[in-house]
Amino acid sequence: MTRAALLVCPASGGGRAARIAGTVAAGLREAVDRLDLHVGQSAADTARLARKAVADGVDVLVVLGGDGGAHLGVQACAETPTALAVVPAGTGNDLAAVLGTATVDDVVANLRSGARKRFDLGRVSTGTWFATVLCAGFDSAVNERANAMRWPAGPRRYDLAILAELAALRALPLVVETEHGVEELDATLVAIGNTPNYGGGIPVCPGADPSDGLFDLTVVTAVSRTALVRMLPTLRTGNHVDHIAVRTLRARSVRLAGDNGWVGYADGERVAELPLSVECRPGALAVVAS
Repeated sequence: MTRAALLVCPASGGGRAARIAGTVAAGLREAVDRLDLHVGQSAADTARLARKAVADGVDVLVVLGGDGGAHLGVQACAETPTALAVVPAGTGNDLAAVLGTATVDDVVANLRSGARKRFDLGRVSTGTWFATVLCAGFDSAVNERANAMRWPAGPRRYDLAILAELAALRALPLVVETEHGVEELDATLVAIGNTPNYGGGIPVCPGADPSDGLFDLTVVTAVSRTALVRMLPTLRTGNHVDHIAVRTLRARSVRLAGDNGWVGYADGERVAELPLSVECRPGALAVVAS
């Protein structure tokens, strides 16, 4: 007997999750013996409902939402017997892409076949788990600025935030400590990848594999505004790692520090200012994926 819970994040995708919730629930009921439905009214409420479902002993927690909702599901399911599934209904959907679930039909097929995998997670010193990428520097500064803006709405807000951060761009001291040693350098951004992509399909850590027990790190060192603008398109292909200003390494644990005011974002969600320490926890999450 398979018992599942569907956690709906109704605001995801501009309301798309709410619009398709009925169809998704109907599809899931064909593949499980019991389905409990939970609709979060806020991020805090969604996190509470996710924890409640896992505490109640469901076999599978299905999140209908974007990466923010998936992130909350990860917090509840990490190091528990409950497997996580994601039906993407947000903007980025990076975790769903790694799991190979583009629609509810993919999740249903995996539930019927019993497909499960173990998935590495990152554990931050704050207690937060992350499944995809933790970043700090230029890209997290864009998120900080965009989140503080009240106008305009939609993607245009991020376009303006990028322009503003480019105008203020300067490399700052960063300390990267791993089990291999300590590096001190001037950097523009740093990304710690459990999976390759962030920001809706940008392969910032193209070689990252969530089943190898290691993080892939990408560090962009001191670079001019012009060079960074030229580099940005290569992020879409993963070719940025060949740039002379880019450093890459692999590690099981990472500590980021520096008197730079940088804020860490994990799975697209704000975590805390540096310093931060992160550790790869092999197989910490069960996922519904083939």
